[in-house]
Amino acid sequence: MPYLLVSTQIRMEVGPTMVGDEHSDPSLMSFLGATKRNMLGNHFWEYYVNDAPRIVLNKLESCGYRVVSMTGVGQTLVWCLHKE
Repeated sequence: MPYLLVSTQIRMEVGPTMVGDEHSDPSLMSFLGATKRNMLGNHFWEYYVNDAPRIVLNKLESCGYRVVSMTGVGQTLVWCLHKE
């Protein structure tokens, strides 16, 4: 999986940070220390970590991921990363 979406809501300084969905690479999610959860009312699963986005992005860079783009959507920040 060369692409990965990372997002956070409200407070980007402290986390939590969403790092993947139910189809994400389990070994990468384990490396990030991510936990799989299903929020009440959602029909999908997501992986999250309690780390701030900066910590997550640093870990992903060490795995060869690079930020392709970043945007804000309401009170959510989203980063798109790609691994060559």
